[in-house]
Amino acid sequence: MSARQWLPIVGIAILLGLGASADAQMRGHGGPVRALAVAPGGTLAISGGFDQAAILWGIETGTALTVLRFHDGAVNAVAALPDGRFATASEDGRIALWRAGQAEPERVFSEHAGPVSALALAPDGLALASSSWDGTVRIRALSGGPARVLAGHHGNVNAVAFLPDGRPVSAGYDATVRIWPLADDAGAVPVVFTLPTILNALAVMQDGEIAAAGGDAVVRLLRPDGRVRAEIDVGPNPVIALAPSPDGTRIAAATAGGAVAVIDRAARTILSRLVGPGLPVWSVAWRPDGGELLTGGGDRLIRRWDARTGAPIGPLAMPRPADALAAYHGDRGAEVFRACVACHALRPEDGPRAGPSLAGIIGRRIATAPDYRYSDALKGMDIIWDARTIAQLFEVGPARYTPGTRMPEQTITSAEDREALVRFLERATATP
Repeated sequence: MSARQWLPIVGIAILLGLGASADAQMRGHGGPVRALAVAPGGTLAISGGFDQAAILWGIETGTALTVLRFHDGAVNAVAALPDGRFATASEDGRIALWRAGQAEPERVFSEHAGPVSALALAPDGLALASSSWDGTVRIRALSGGPARVLAGHHGNVNAVAFLPDGRPVSAGYDATVRIWPLADDAGAVPVVFTLPTILNALAVMQDGEIAAAGGDAVVRLLRPDGRVRAEIDVGPNPVIALAPSPDGTRIAAATAGGAVAVIDRAARTILSRLVGPGLPVWSVAWRPDGGELLTGGGDRLIRRWDARTGAPIGPLAMPRPADALAAYHGDRGAEVFRACVACHALRPEDGPRAGPSLAGIIGRRIATAPDYRYSDALKGMDIIWDARTIAQLFEVGPARYTPGTRMPEQTITSAEDREALVRFLERATATP
């Protein structure tokens, strides 16, 4: 996107006083920053979060220009389009196309039957590919028309990209990388490579080399014929995201352990490591000149880094976020709740994260917490949250007790632990 196309939004942000001082850390998401993309001009970025929001940023000022709330789930993927639009994709299975300055999406695609995990723009800029946990990849022309469906993965498809010749590439939980034929190549079948680990991330270089990585923390560089040219161990933690530098000489590999390895592709070595506060780095993107990286992580921040030295731009950071449960040390219910704290806040001032705030939950009707987009299925239920209903939720599991929920499936088999959790919530979520 050109600077001219974005100028109206930047001007509006300044007039509204949304921010004017430079800040190397961009704060605004209420949950981990799941996705990042930099607009072609290099001055603006779009991010997606577990808090169901997408945010448009002025990079140099650290200003949140626009907060977009449309999706009914975590925003897992974003893309900046060459015509000035951008795309967001979500756990809710929907993809939205946006135009700068508009509060509602211009178009919405709802073909996927499961969470959308990744987006990729075709080399000619005319088509958008999406991968999904419904086991498919779909490719749609941005001008309209039906989507092409690519099916063959066994389980979640976690990543998608394009080769320079326009062929789609995908990777998934089934540990395969698949190169799909062009739409007009009648009778052709996909080329399938099986690797030793589940795959979370994929990137394609300008010369067609493919980078794939996942659970074993090894970045593998594959030729289009499936030969493995190099294996770079960036461990010990799984790789969550990959991004090639604009000139194709380096690859940034973000990990669940909180570090990003910058790989020299030709030398097959790690040039530097960007080390933050130790929380997962979910997303990474380059600015167009290749001199700077943006990362989004579990601390809800977007950070800027010097890609050549690995040094943070500005102060590294707020320290690791305070432990919200520190005041409840030794409380069994608080320990049970620790599995929930990434998605749910306890205090009203913390607002929603991937899930709604639990402040004041006792006695509250389901799907009525403020500032949170609930699914229609939950809005129609007649449940009041109290000691009995909360215990039942975790006894039978969210999928059975609240069908249509986006809450991860989990049960608490111990009656004592369920009771401890309820007693903790009664104390910790009470509001004045």
